[in-house]
Amino acid sequence: MKICVLLCCCLFAVGLCQANDRIETAKAQTYQAIDLHPLRDGMSHWRKRYGRDRNDPMYDPSQIVHIAENMLTYQNADGGWPNNVDWQAQIDPDTVRTIKGERRMVSTFDNHNTFSQIDYLAKVYVATDLVRYRNAVERGLDYILREQHPTGGWRGWDVDAITYNDGVMIGVMVLLKDVIDRKLQFVWVSDDLHAKAKAALDRAIDVTLKCQIVVDGKKTGWCQQHDHVTYEPVKARTYELPSVTAGQTAHIVRFLMAIEDPSAEIVDAIESAVQWFQEAKIEGIRLKRIEIDPARFRNHTATTDLVVVKDPDAPPLWARFHEIGTNRPFMANRDGNKVYSLSEVALERRTGYAWYGYWPARILEKDYPMWKNKNRRKQ
Repeated sequence: MKICVLLCCCLFAVGLCQANDRIETAKAQTYQAIDLHPLRDGMSHWRKRYGRDRNDPMYDPSQIVHIAENMLTYQNADGGWPNNVDWQAQIDPDTVRTIKGERRMVSTFDNHNTFSQIDYLAKVYVATDLVRYRNAVERGLDYILREQHPTGGWRGWDVDAITYNDGVMIGVMVLLKDVIDRKLQFVWVSDDLHAKAKAALDRAIDVTLKCQIVVDGKKTGWCQQHDHVTYEPVKARTYELPSVTAGQTAHIVRFLMAIEDPSAEIVDAIESAVQWFQEAKIEGIRLKRIEIDPARFRNHTATTDLVVVKDPDAPPLWARFHEIGTNRPFMANRDGNKVYSLSEVALERRTGYAWYGYWPARILEKDYPMWKNKNRRKQ
């Protein structure tokens, strides 16, 4: 018995050494950089809040194995990842835990998280053929499937609701679609996992269609968060009040337009949202940045302020939040009070949140006409 145990220990040690050798060999190879843009949200949060007073050395984007090993270090036992970590930074994980606190090391989809790591690691697996990355991807996909609410949604960090803010729902749905479409990084996915991904995506699309806000019998857009059961728009953080949100509606429409042979219900959802974009657009103003003395806040340091100026030649833009039923743009402060002008928002929130944007512009100018023409030819 002792001999068997000793033999098993020796074999394990040999296997571990061989695995380490393969990792070191892979680190020494030259690879084409994998785009880190999908991970920028969480990395930016780290750099603006936790890392702004640090000067940690960084891995080059071409050092994909080093970055992948960073990701494996932080993958939780449930298969997900904590958000707001700089995956390029060469920093001791215990230091990160100390800086962030254990509460903020739990798995979440918030800030384009977990699904972005899965996609990155899948690409590293294809590039290196190191099975450790494939295993991490499978654990991550299992986490996504387990975390889906029975009605079809995934929650973010701030509230237990179907969350379109911070890339949560659409980010997960795009990943699942890539798995289903057997994109290059997912050609190896098993038929069983493929089938589970398809079922999960079907539920997510169904609940998304149910969440579209209806006003006087007319479909409009979507809120940043919706109730899991009633599908009604709900509040998240104190300054994130129920509304029709231009940014999230644009992301949803863009996803729906990518679906081949869309159902009549999907077509109606797209057409209705595009009509809402036209009705809610704001003309005659633009945003102007003005330099200010640096103002340091908990999550960022502001060096410029934002003001709204009149400009009859400015292109249309949209507010982050439009009132349900009136389309009137509004904002809110951390105290939860709704205001109707950017100047009424405190400097910290005015410079730390995107209150206006051009999110639907490309859809109206290019994507929707192309989609319309494509689907007209199919009819």
